Amino acid sequence: MKFKKLLTIILTLIFIMNFSICYGISDEPEISAGSAVLIDSSTERILYSKDSDQKMYPASTTKILTAILTIENGNLDDVYTVPYEAISIIPSGYTVAALQVGEQLTVRQLLEVMLIHSANDAANVLAFYVSGSIDNFANLMNNKVAELGLKNTHFTNPSGQHDENHYSTAYDLAILMKYCMKNPTFRSLSNLKSCTIPATNKYEQRVFNTTNELLVYDNREVASNYYYQYAIAGKTGYTTQAKNCLVSVANRENLELICVVLSVGIYPNNLSAKFIDTKALFEFGYNNYTIRKLRDKNAIAEQIEIKNGTRETKNLDLLISDDISALISADDLDTTFSPEIEVEENLSAPISQGQIVGKITYTIDDIEYSSNLIASNSVKKSNSFNFVIQILLIILILYFLYKLLFSESIKRKKYYKKFR
Repeated sequence: MKFKKLLTIILTLIFIMNFSICYGISDEPEISAGSAVLIDSSTERILYSKDSDQKMYPASTTKILTAILTIENGNLDDVYTVPYEAISIIPSGYTVAALQVGEQLTVRQLLEVMLIHSANDAANVLAFYVSGSIDNFANLMNNKVAELGLKNTHFTNPSGQHDENHYSTAYDLAILMKYCMKNPTFRSLSNLKSCTIPATNKYEQRVFNTTNELLVYDNREVASNYYYQYAIAGKTGYTTQAKNCLVSVANRENLELICVVLSVGIYPNNLSAKFIDTKALFEFGYNNYTIRKLRDKNAIAEQIEIKNGTRETKNLDLLISDDISALISADDLDTTFSPEIEVEENLSAPISQGQIVGKITYTIDDIEYSSNLIASNSVKKSNSFNFVIQILLIILILYFLYKLLFSESIKRKKYYKKFR
């Protein structure tokens, strides 16, 4: 009997431990990055942070801004000739695509080789294509930085070439990546695993593979350590001063997360820590957070009465115009959330079916998730109400006529009395 009791206690403890692991927030991962952040792309909610506002050297992760500015200010089908000034200033040791002075390439080809191979010469050529010089392009970069409200970021070049005044933060880069991912062209380019530049007027065909091993799945032993099945985009970076850097995006079950790791060293056995850290952070996010639907589209949020509506239509259902989904932590999987419902003031007939008449809002962890409320049906203005208004107007007119006639009658009586 004692053995059975002991066994029961042990099994109970195991169950409780497993339950807490499954339904509670797990411990944050240990990472080697000097600075890192993990955010929900939709709400910008920070799920993990390690010195994410510390100014750091971003290395080639800079190229995500170069790419989006080129996409926004250029034409991917344009053919551009490589200028001497763009490639002559690249220091030895920096990654290049062997672009030649006078070589003609399309803007798309330059973007692909810049994002996939991290070619610094391609980044410089794109800067000349968009702005005519590195300095002018840097001004364009910093204008975009200011527009996005990135207060701890300043760029001096399009490639991430080391410069004391070229810096950013993990958080700023995450917000920048969120902005870039809204653009479908950038989204598709940053997901490419390889690219081919056909033979040009100056060089033979070139083939490049991505530097982002999160996207690569093949039979290589090393790649299998880095591949992450939910990764959809990313940009690597490295300089001696910046160390290893990675800005990446993953999507699982419609939960899109953005991860940034900066100043990352090398794990033992030559394993690249930037990929291992990133995978650990993504797994932390997906194991502890999920997208939960709070209300369905066209569900009834509330019913109200429109005072001046007809008897048949005055009871109005307020329908939720769109699905409401929220980012929920593992601790809140079974939590019931109550919304705030706002209805337009002085709402009266006539009202059209589908007309916006209010708003419903859920506030969770200081983040608002909302939808418009629309009328389920048309509300007609009541004729009886009009009739009452008309009667009141008639009574009011009769009253004023009476007062007018009565006062006139009194005046006449006074006049007759005076002259009798």
